Amino acid sequence: MHDKDLEEGSTLTPRFDSNGLISAIVTDEANGEVLMLAHMNAEALARTIETREGWFWSRSRKSLWKKGESSGNVLRVSEMKVDCDQDVVLLKVSVTGDGKSCHTGRRSCFYRSVRLGGGNTALTFD
Repeated sequence: MHDKDLEEGSTLTPRFDSNGLISAIVTDEANGEVLMLAHMNAEALARTIETREGWFWSRSRKSLWKKGESSGNVLRVSEMKVDCDQDVVLLKVSVTGDGKSCHTGRRSCFYRSVRLGGGNTALTFD
């Protein structure tokens, strides 16, 4: 496929990596907060488009999973975007249940900060 078609065309042509996966960034539809990063295979992407709920591929369990099946914190997708070369998708979502998208029970998976500079790699909790 010509890059112009990929970058400027109107056809969804996801570019899966060598493992058959595409990265998915999940953000809160109301405020843009990054909630999680996950991966999708072709089936997870198709199910997400069809159901408007977040489906992903678990690299550790090597299986398809619907976010919220056990926790009740389902991701309701209001918008899906694709980046310029179609190898990342962005999901804008609302989270049902108690609104926590991280398996640790936190709102976001990004709850620690890395101290920059000085060679100290200690993490601080937000």
